[in-house]
Amino acid sequence: MRAQVLLTFAITIAIGACGQKSAPLLVSEPAPNAVTAAVDIVYPTAKTVEQTDTYHGTVVFDPYRWMEDLDSPQLATWVEAENQLVRDYLANVPGRDKIKSRLQEIWNYERFGIPKKYGENYFYTRNDGLQNQSPIYVQKGITGAARLLIDPNSLGSDGTIALAEWSVSSDGKYFAYSLSDGGSDWRTIKLRKVDTGVDTSDEIRWAKFTEISWAKDGSGIYYSGFDEPKGENELKAVNKFQKVYFHRLGERQDQDTLVYERQDQPDWGFTAAVSDDGNLLIISGSQGTDERNRVFYQDLRKAGAPVQTLVADLVAAYLFLGNVNDTLFFLSDDEAELNRVIAIDLKNPGKANWKSIVPAADALLSNVSLVNHQFVALYLRDALSEVKVFDLNGKIVRDLPMPALGAASGFEGAIDDAETFFSFASYTLPENIYRYDAASGQTSVFRAPTVKFQSADYETTRVFYNSKDGTRIPLLISSKKGVVKDGNNPTILYGYGGFNVPVTPRFSPSTIAWMEMGGVYAAANLRGGSEYGRRWHEGGMKLNKQNVFDDFAAAAEYLIAAKYTQPKRLAISGRSNGGLLVAATMLQRPELFGAALPAVGVLDMLRFRDFTIGWAWESDYGSVLNADEFQALLAYSPLHNIKSGVDYPPTLITTADRDDRVYPAHSFKFAAALQAVYPKGNPILIRIETRAGHGAGKPTDKQIEESADIYAFLRKALKM
Repeated sequence: MRAQVLLTFAITIAIGACGQKSAPLLVSEPAPNAVTAAVDIVYPTAKTVEQTDTYHGTVVFDPYRWMEDLDSPQLATWVEAENQLVRDYLANVPGRDKIKSRLQEIWNYERFGIPKKYGENYFYTRNDGLQNQSPIYVQKGITGAARLLIDPNSLGSDGTIALAEWSVSSDGKYFAYSLSDGGSDWRTIKLRKVDTGVDTSDEIRWAKFTEISWAKDGSGIYYSGFDEPKGENELKAVNKFQKVYFHRLGERQDQDTLVYERQDQPDWGFTAAVSDDGNLLIISGSQGTDERNRVFYQDLRKAGAPVQTLVADLVAAYLFLGNVNDTLFFLSDDEAELNRVIAIDLKNPGKANWKSIVPAADALLSNVSLVNHQFVALYLRDALSEVKVFDLNGKIVRDLPMPALGAASGFEGAIDDAETFFSFASYTLPENIYRYDAASGQTSVFRAPTVKFQSADYETTRVFYNSKDGTRIPLLISSKKGVVKDGNNPTILYGYGGFNVPVTPRFSPSTIAWMEMGGVYAAANLRGGSEYGRRWHEGGMKLNKQNVFDDFAAAAEYLIAAKYTQPKRLAISGRSNGGLLVAATMLQRPELFGAALPAVGVLDMLRFRDFTIGWAWESDYGSVLNADEFQALLAYSPLHNIKSGVDYPPTLITTADRDDRVYPAHSFKFAAALQAVYPKGNPILIRIETRAGHGAGKPTDKQIEESADIYAFLRKALKM
């Protein structure tokens, strides 16, 4: 059989001021969708190149391949021109300054992170309100005076150096922390004395996707890292062969001990954690973003002890919770789709000897902590939190009531701790921090923020709708109380739908600002997440990925049928995998939406594996190396499914120039291709943040500016 050239037709269209012609794009026949009023926008010129790739006999055009070179001067010119276009477009939107001012006002509240106790000291983040990064404070005793330990805002002039992972020695004397520069996933790890607040001479570079775990005696830390990238931009280079190291306090990085690596397995990743008693190092071995993992361990009581295999096969997920002597406890979905707690005795580690301690229930057991010799179990029921406490034999001790419909997180601690802390929030309630006395079972407020809005004026309603194939999907809808269902409310529909990640309620100042503007905010719990366990995840991955887009479109149809909104007043929003969700759904169902907001999205489904850590996502997306998965990827890949002459909704694509999680070329290529096929249609804009990455650690001022631009764009697009 001859190789098929998958190109229904080539389109040639003038773009930009120079009238440059585009090369053939991979497109399908245009849908019979009516074209509406033209927009007077002249897009920056994006050159095209003669680039093709062949997958399983199918030839695919990639005319914007040159945009994958972040060091290209032509790309820098295009980026600046696109950013100027966005600035010009939004400059005359009435009320943008007022939107920004209100965002700043809501954002400006004192907020706290969940405390962690080490020795006599409590450590937590505290942000005064508009600080770009949240400093770490330490206090002696629960009622002690707070003292600033480290302020990341002082580490750079623009607030883009962010504190990422941090850990404290068990005696509370040393503080280890990692820094992210400009949003990158690369980390630099440093150590600091808690009593003086002064850094030691220690510095570790090229750590990534790591935890930081102290040896029990405080002699050093375990961390995970990669070899230094060479010969390629560090923000683009593919990351393989992750390793676990031990760094001894006071020594140089080149003296660090290599604890574990697998030279035969370039795609395996490792994170290491020391048990509370200091006797064991537990190493979790991952493969891509697959939630399943292998487990290895090292007996730290014996000098030079080898790393041994505890769970050899990639068949289930095993999250280490803690141990009592040689009995190890794990949260696992092994033989339990909704998860359970199991015990493994190192003296008899065979699976036939494993014990089920907390069995699977009728709701997802999403997380478990081991404190006060009890399991604090966090359940997710229809995307909302429930908490129960069990003893070490799995006997129920108590239920912990939650204050409202929302999401709890935290409950960290050591097995001997008699207390732990947790946060609780919802779409309309800011994060309150609670202290849980594990001995008495009492909870009390540790810190409660005061936000400049009336929470009692808003509400969240949980409903269910049916997807295309009849699957029942939860949908959380937040708005001012008494919202009138006349089909006229501007509405944002948010989704993610992938990587076993649940969408749970969270508080955001930008969401509050949207509701104050009269907007409705809806969040859908799509397949691909973990809301209902393994089957829910698998129902939205690889060859089943189309289910996720169908679930999202069905959520839009529900909001329209229930008279919350109508297509021209409905925007869809999502980040990362959610950016893929938005882009794919807007291309498949453009008639449903009045605006689309794909943020830092995975948009070229044929080449994501070629950048940084993208190869790891094949566990969820599938691989172009497999013929059936290639066909599935091609069928929905946003870059490859743009049709000529279709009236796509107004679209604001957002990305960042230092995003080394989802390489920004995804967004660059998608924007250029969309702008080229229909330059006189609805506005297709791209906003490219500088000195920022995938999202974590983004400075407060950049978050506010981005939110203000998005809402100004929606105000214009949805005719608010």
